[in-house]
Amino acid sequence: MALLIKRQALGQVLAQARRDHPLETCGIVASSLEAQLATRVIPMRNQAASQTFFRLDSQEQFQVFRSLDDRNEFQRVIYHSHTASEAYPSREDIEYAGYPEAHHLIVSTWENAREPARCFRILRGKVIEESISIVE
Repeated sequence: MALLIKRQALGQVLAQARRDHPLETCGIVASSLEAQLATRVIPMRNQAASQTFFRLDSQEQFQVFRSLDDRNEFQRVIYHSHTASEAYPSREDIEYAGYPEAHHLIVSTWENAREPARCFRILRGKVIEESISIVE
């Protein structure tokens, strides 16, 4: 299954990653419950404040999920950046992936990265790459 994402939303994620570099950035991209198209970027604080790891702040996450419910939206994408490696899930990313229904978008701000953004499903320790379809 491909990730469908608005060009503007992907641009916002990439801009946030560049702004937060050298720390990893993170957040979610929401969609309406009925739609598959990820449209609304919700930047979140990296509680780990690390160059090699991210952790969503649990209190902020609770507030965001409550807001999503109020707006009839769904967490379509969980995103974060890698600052010194390719856009591919790390061992920690795989170990801590807790939302199998979500697309995991990883963007790389590493100058040697072959691709700036890649998307994956992470299911019980298995990594499945997905294509990214950008919608105007």
